[in-house]
Amino acid sequence: MSVVLRPWTSGDASALSAAFRSAADLATQFGGTDLSTPAMAEAFIDRSLRFDESVKNWAVVEDDVAIGNVGVSVIEFRHETAWMHYWLAAGARGRGYATAALIAASDWAFENGLYRLELGHRVNNPASCRVATAAGFLAEGVEREKLRYGDVRYDVETHARLATDPAPVTNVALVVAE
Repeated sequence: MSVVLRPWTSGDASALSAAFRSAADLATQFGGTDLSTPAMAEAFIDRSLRFDESVKNWAVVEDDVAIGNVGVSVIEFRHETAWMHYWLAAGARGRGYATAALIAASDWAFENGLYRLELGHRVNNPASCRVATAAGFLAEGVEREKLRYGDVRYDVETHARLATDPAPVTNVALVVAE
């Protein structure tokens, strides 16, 4: 079994649609966009899963099927900062892929001149907290009612990793392609 990080392509639309349908909690990752059909997913890939100077979205691909995403966004070279994000389809969770992908994307960011990487997760999402912590991101505090999904507001715990922090280790081998 091979796990690869690579930019999204229109050929990943069916896999993205399947991932969207795999878990209700993924709806928040897509900003309320309906990805229930491959055509909708393809439009989302073209519009939102960009890979350019300010945003890097890598598909997490297992055996040639996209099963998740890891990204570096809000890339800002003046202050050498960026925002990290990640998600996996329901069937890919619990195997260390999110942690390995976050470590690999962080390594890319540090190798390309960034110093401070930040991320946040809803406080009611302990799995995301475990991923962040295992990938070397230290908790820095809680931002009260930062996110709103529907009519509900959520507190968000913010984490950060600095280029000078100890490098975490993972037992999942990933290949990163650009």
